[in-house]
Amino acid sequence: MAELYIVGTPIGNLGDITMRALETLRAVDLVAAEDTRHTMELLTHFEIRKPMISCRAQNEELAADKIIEALKKGQNVAYASDAGMPGISDPGSVLAYKVRQAGFKVVPIPGPSAFATLVSVAGPGGKTLIFEGFLSPSPGKRRKRLRELLETQKAFVLYESPFRIVKLLTDIADIESGRRIVVGRELTKFHEEIVEGSAQEVKDNFAARDAIKGEFAVFVAGILKGRPSDDE
Repeated sequence: MAELYIVGTPIGNLGDITMRALETLRAVDLVAAEDTRHTMELLTHFEIRKPMISCRAQNEELAADKIIEALKKGQNVAYASDAGMPGISDPGSVLAYKVRQAGFKVVPIPGPSAFATLVSVAGPGGKTLIFEGFLSPSPGKRRKRLRELLETQKAFVLYESPFRIVKLLTDIADIESGRRIVVGRELTKFHEEIVEGSAQEVKDNFAARDAIKGEFAVFVAGILKGRPSDDE
């Protein structure tokens, strides 16, 4: 029976792709992708040529039906989002669920993740870690959710764009200026940068910059027993 492979791809450095991911992409009959143009560049770099189908957030339900039809015809399919592991912040969860409900095996091919990459170097944050991903662009909703997350006193990870990173950091600093945070910018890429400090210190760092580029992952440490934030 045909199978769907959920393939993790590099978040920046192409050297991070796994041998198993390459073997899978070379072996399948069809590659589904969040952005076919983006994934085509990856395949071309590794001299892989396969038919492709789009499966992005806006058409995931419909694309899943098409992929199921391909599986019914005996075609093995690989799915790749733009970067990292599908289904975490990128599309893929709906596809995996629908394919499994249709009776086909869904096989994970582990790979890089901005979430795991940042956590691996962020230092202690507490026993519990919450992955929140992107918050609402609405200032009111963003601040409300931040207050809820900070009040849990547990560590959490956010994603943010270069256009709103200073607003996000400002909101965190306004609510709890002493909470320790670690910001990863352009993780695994040539201009990778990791900045650590109190929420206020990190906000001041980025607010003082003339220009900000790249994608961001933000680790907000939890309140460790016996090690409260500076605000307490």
